[in-house]
Amino acid sequence: MAIETVSTSRAFEGTQGVYRHASSVSGTTMTFAVYVPPHADGARLPVLWYLSGLTCTHANVMDKGEYRRACAEAGIVFVAPDTSPRGEGVPDDEAYDFGQGAGFYVDATEEPWAANFRMRSYIEDELPAIVAAEFPVDMTRQGITGHSMGGHGALTIALRNPDRFRSVSAFAPIVSPLHCAWGEKALSGYLGTDRTAWAAYDACALIDGGARVRELLIDQGQADGFLTEQLKPELLATACAEAGIDLTLRMQAGYDHSYNFISTFMADHVRWHAERLT
Repeated sequence: MAIETVSTSRAFEGTQGVYRHASSVSGTTMTFAVYVPPHADGARLPVLWYLSGLTCTHANVMDKGEYRRACAEAGIVFVAPDTSPRGEGVPDDEAYDFGQGAGFYVDATEEPWAANFRMRSYIEDELPAIVAAEFPVDMTRQGITGHSMGGHGALTIALRNPDRFRSVSAFAPIVSPLHCAWGEKALSGYLGTDRTAWAAYDACALIDGGARVRELLIDQGQADGFLTEQLKPELLATACAEAGIDLTLRMQAGYDHSYNFISTFMADHVRWHAERLT
């Protein structure tokens, strides 16, 4: 599948690129960012996927995430997809937490969303095939992380694909969409009212159902305005404790939900993944 280079620039002796392609999964043009660190000719590098949160595109973490120095030092390719399909004819909603910019990494089954909103298949299948074909990556060494809605995506994708990802982390993830207003709105809108169909997109429900990863790293700001009503990390802590999953949950005093929080701990996460991927 051909990709188009939108832009490239040099950073820490590597290359930050933005690319787009015609997606057969979403029926739209999709844009994504890739940072390739300096490397020897012919080398194949581990890859870290970063899934963004509500209202974001590939550009938010690229502009504010401060990951490139750490990726260059660790020799890790960093891939940042968009959060939803976009474009003329793609359905949308006026609210920030549904529609374009709010794909929730699900494959929608309800109209009018089903034709385009297939972010699960895009992230799990289509985009990895493109990245494997176009960039110097070793797909046997993959990690995944994300923020908020993207943290939900990272956790659920890893739990559904435990043999694919060697490492999983998240920043302020939505750990149980079945138990928060953001999740209930999105999953009912995209998947319908049958809550049993939602379980595949809820990290706590997946763990309760037997899905496993070896360990998780979660950073959560204690001053996050969404902490109590939407994020509820204590639900993940309980699920992991009961399942025997090694969870490192770091409650960071004074930090909120913004990229100021993410950028502060991004290098920690990159290094943590590098220890497991390199």
